[in-house]
Amino acid sequence: MAMLTRGRVQNREQREEAYRIRTEVFVNEQGVSPDIEIDEHEEVATHVLVYYDGQPVGAGRVREVEGVAKLERICVLAPFRKHKAGAAIMAELEEVAKEWGLSKAKLHAQTHAAGFYGKLGYAVDSDEFMEDGIPHVRMIKKLG
Repeated sequence: MAMLTRGRVQNREQREEAYRIRTEVFVNEQGVSPDIEIDEHEEVATHVLVYYDGQPVGAGRVREVEGVAKLERICVLAPFRKHKAGAAIMAELEEVAKEWGLSKAKLHAQTHAAGFYGKLGYAVDSDEFMEDGIPHVRMIKKLG
């Protein structure tokens, strides 16, 4: 049976894997400009990777913004989206936030993914808005 594992990015090689996954999903698949995909927050954020049988298949990052955990750049390679990799990314990001002593998390969800985040306890708290040419909503969750 295939194994799903998760962990924090510890070195440049792992960071490059996260960037590779994000580029595949956001730039190649969704048409986000490569100029904005890697941004000025990379160095301050904590990055996570999810592995399927040892192969990196998903990534995300978290940073503290005004006392709230902001979860960002959450993505899973297309062939692995039915394997609970997204939920594993979210669990690791929330764990980081709790270790930082934060009690609330927020994210900008692509509208098509809002149902996924809803199942994980996130609630929409904004009108729809456009980000990088893609419709989004802001979602929040209290961290227990």
